[in-house]
Amino acid sequence: MNDTTSTRGQRWLRALAGDALKPASASAPVRYADAPLGADTARFIAVVPDPGNRFPRARDNVVGLEQGWLLAQAVREAIEDDASASERRPIIAIVDVKSQAYGYREEMLGIHLACAAAVDAYASARQAGHPVVALIVGPAMSGAFLAHGYQANRILALDAPGTMVHAMGKEAAARVTRRSVESLDALGETVTPMSYSLSAFGKLGLLDRLIEGVDADSPTDEQIALVRRELIEAVASARRQGRRDLSSRLDSESAKKTRAASIEVRRRLAEQWNAD
Repeated sequence: MNDTTSTRGQRWLRALAGDALKPASASAPVRYADAPLGADTARFIAVVPDPGNRFPRARDNVVGLEQGWLLAQAVREAIEDDASASERRPIIAIVDVKSQAYGYREEMLGIHLACAAAVDAYASARQAGHPVVALIVGPAMSGAFLAHGYQANRILALDAPGTMVHAMGKEAAARVTRRSVESLDALGETVTPMSYSLSAFGKLGLLDRLIEGVDADSPTDEQIALVRRELIEAVASARRQGRRDLSSRLDSESAKKTRAASIEVRRRLAEQWNAD
């Protein structure tokens, strides 16, 4: 697949779901399709640029007002369609989002509500028994990742240049912390949550699989097949485990080491909450 005119999110949606786009999403900033994934039919969802968006800050592959509500709609539609099904379809969030679209108009019109609606929809899908898998193919930044991907049962990522997870871009983080980008990178080598690398994200117990050997921009058919197999295994793993919450993120050996304080705080809170 060699397409340099679209974003990674668009390319991977096309690579994994083909031409099965839902008509309602064909020209929208959130596109989704129902397509085969192993023995399942999965719902694939991606946020894409919208150059004509009426909100200037929401014209890139970001999550703004419309994107938040459209994500919620795409997920809720799958929940409702499968309400009486014996097995709920997988939902695959293809993550390539640079940021949330913060601006004066977005703030006034409630971007926090739009993003919260998307978060709630993904969490509701997971709790209803849909295996939710996030596939990070580009940046997964800030509130955009919280709204699109972070609520997944399993998080996978391509080990490729340009894939990253963080609260803000390096330049913005450098300004806020009054450091240079170079010193920020150096700090990330010793303070895991400050790192921009996906391997560091994995040490926090948040990344289930780092997929190596894939060209994120122009994957071959064999590489697409590899990613598809990883998605199928992630869906199967979520079903086998059977958990509908996110407690598994604290179970790994790396999480027990790097998030020991968080785990202890949670233990003490639960102890006090459940005290007679």
